[in-house]
Amino acid sequence: MLLNLLDTRGLRSQLKDSVPVAGLCPHGAYGVQDSLRSGFSSVKNELLPSHSLELSEKNFQLNKDKMNFSTLRNIQGLHAPLKLQMEYRAARQIQRLPFLQSSNLALDTLRGSDEAIGFDDILNDPAQSEMMGEPHMMVEYKLGML
Repeated sequence: MLLNLLDTRGLRSQLKDSVPVAGLCPHGAYGVQDSLRSGFSSVKNELLPSHSLELSEKNFQLNKDKMNFSTLRNIQGLHAPLKLQMEYRAARQIQRLPFLQSSNLALDTLRGSDEAIGFDDILNDPAQSEMMGEPHMMVEYKLGML
């Protein structure tokens, strides 16, 4: 029991992307969350990892990229990982309209994962997506017009 308590405290400090509950739900003009613009709030992001490997698996791609960048720097010099990071950043900025899902094909091609079949390829059907909204309102919100 004491070991589990210590593990959860240690994991909580390792979670870098945890957001307090107050910051999770943006409030509208009347102090109530604006579900039309921001969608439903999720408590899933606040949960602690149930297993010690969950945090490692969550950051797998980031750790793999860091290792590849360090190897590339040792072999080719400082310019190679910097150029690759700029290409990654440019590929991440290519998006479809806010109400359509983006496949991020350019980023997958740069990483070399475009030929691998994974979990998201099978169970990430856009027809079953929870993200649905008024297209005009979502575009105006993204552009800052609302």
